Amino acid sequence: MIVAEKLTKRYGDHLAVDSVDFSVPKGEIVGFLGPNGAGKSTTLRMVAGYLPPTSGHVTVRGHDIVDESLEARGCIGYMPEAVPLYPEMRVGEYLSFRAEIKGVRAGRKAAVDRAMQQANVTDVARRLIGELSKGYRQRVGLADALVANPPLLILDEPTAGLDPNQILDVRELIKTLGKDHTIFLSTHILSEVESVCSRVVIIAKGRIVASGTPDEIRARIAGETRDATLVVRGPEPKVRELLGAADGVGIRGEPTRQDGGGDDPVWRWKLTIAKRDGADVGERLVETCVQAGIGVRGLSVSGKSLESIFHELTAEEPAATAGTPTPAGAEPAPATNTPTTTEADA
Repeated sequence: MIVAEKLTKRYGDHLAVDSVDFSVPKGEIVGFLGPNGAGKSTTLRMVAGYLPPTSGHVTVRGHDIVDESLEARGCIGYMPEAVPLYPEMRVGEYLSFRAEIKGVRAGRKAAVDRAMQQANVTDVARRLIGELSKGYRQRVGLADALVANPPLLILDEPTAGLDPNQILDVRELIKTLGKDHTIFLSTHILSEVESVCSRVVIIAKGRIVASGTPDEIRARIAGETRDATLVVRGPEPKVRELLGAADGVGIRGEPTRQDGGGDDPVWRWKLTIAKRDGADVGERLVETCVQAGIGVRGLSVSGKSLESIFHELTAEEPAATAGTPTPAGAEPAPATNTPTTTEADA
């Protein structure tokens, strides 16, 4: 559905997206994952046709987003992070207006009714948009993306700013929409990816650092290393020394004290363990602890979580700073109070 090749975006001397290659197969929900400032929104705007690339190519359903702009954009329903809406319009009339802009002529009322039903906003069809909650405004933005019934939905941070209940509602809605649409979903929320996405593309510092199914990424990144949790009773310095000397064992962060029991408390250690010459390092670790007089309460081992893999791949990514000036030549984000009505969304 989407194929990006050497896609690059520069703002003056600032390289926002650096020659990325990725694809989004038809019929899948693909999560575009990365820390704030990694280049997610810039990439999505280029894919959606809102922002021209400095170099490289994107095709949507075989149509080049630059050379065959109308054909490519006609396949896309785009929902930006800051959904642009007219607060003085009613939901139904706003969606009818947007349908007309997008070229929905025959059956416009039926198209609006279908989009409102899909986005679960039928009950507020006659309400002013300015009176709606943030959750309902997000749903109206999603109905806007759906009103022309595009085969591809591009959703930029669709749960941003929602409360926990609203987030769950939108995630369930996305899973339902995934039965009939290909979805390219930008987020930095790991639980969102694991709950709704069949494939993942991870970006950091403007470059793709991993792509595939979550299991494929775990297998490729983790290799023979697994995450483990060790619960033991014994002096913290002694346990730390023992773990530090154990071959194939790494300590992840600081231990957590489980009780306040005197000089011999229970500690929970987060570890990484690896196989050595086919041997189970976890089993050897338990034996070593017992021989050293450390009471082992439990050892649990699992494959690396998507959270730990994400941290490994993006740990050096600098945090986005509030108030950071827009690089010279950069296009600002779409306004939050006036819809963008260019042919990119048609």
